[in-house]
Amino acid sequence: MKKTYHGSCHCQAVRFECSIDLDAGTSKCNCSFCGKLRFWKAFIGGDALQILAGADNLTQYQFGSKTITHSFCRTCGVKPFGQGNLEVMGGPFYAVNLSVLDDLSLEELLAAPLEYQDGLHDNWGEAPAEIRHL
Repeated sequence: MKKTYHGSCHCQAVRFECSIDLDAGTSKCNCSFCGKLRFWKAFIGGDALQILAGADNLTQYQFGSKTITHSFCRTCGVKPFGQGNLEVMGGPFYAVNLSVLDDLSLEELLAAPLEYQDGLHDNWGEAPAEIRHL
């Protein structure tokens, strides 16, 4: 079931709300970027997130195929989300950083299904052989 969550960066300059169905699953990836961030995310549709404050305080980063635009707060450096547009994802989407959701309880997070992706080897449909570091 979808629920509205509120998120923010560390310094509170960037604030947003989003609608997430945690029962649909969460994921962690071992690509060179997500692995360094220990990025635990949920994918949502492009219309399921609204920036409430600080859009002008976001800076973007892309790498590799430049499929996803990673957004960061210019002040504190926290990554609240990434976004992209892929047919396989249903078009526009966000990858929301679950650790920045201010009203997500630990119980909800730990109860959500978790999938591991082997992005390091561009094998997105499979879990990596090693997941301890994710």
